[in-house]
Amino acid sequence: MELAVLPQRDELIERCLQGDRLGYRELYDRYSRAMYNTCLRILNHATEAEDVLQESFIEAFKNLDKFEYRSSFGGWLKQICINRSINQLRKRKVEWVDIERVTGYDPVDEMPVDEAAIDLKVETVKSAIMQLPDGYRTVLNLYLLEGYDHEEIAEILHVAESTTRTQYMRAKQKLLQLLKGIS
Repeated sequence: MELAVLPQRDELIERCLQGDRLGYRELYDRYSRAMYNTCLRILNHATEAEDVLQESFIEAFKNLDKFEYRSSFGGWLKQICINRSINQLRKRKVEWVDIERVTGYDPVDEMPVDEAAIDLKVETVKSAIMQLPDGYRTVLNLYLLEGYDHEEIAEILHVAESTTRTQYMRAKQKLLQLLKGIS
């Protein structure tokens, strides 16, 4: 049995830069599923996620000459997908509210969380996350699944860091409420 050898990332990028259509296809095939999942987690809408995925790849392919080989191509592409997904959310008029600025206090400290009382399966959690409002789901995904910290999320969303912290805490609260209702 002979194993197929996948071209290295740098080789694929070089082929794309030289106009090799097969290189573009291979690069797309290699990264599209993971990037689609990233878009879907943020948008919670399959058709929009597909559209944003296509737009993200078009942007990436047009800007391949700007890719710096110091970072991973997947990380670079994921940032494009996240930015485009968030821009799509903005078109929906998702409102990011800095609760401290509006009310003068931060309710996060008043929110008790009994996380230990909930024993859940992965699919149940995924389903509950998809039921969260767009703003909550976006911050939760960026923080928990994509690994961004609150400072980075604030920069990506163009909001105050305290807003991302509040959105995250509210997302956790809402998620726990949803999960308690399911179990």
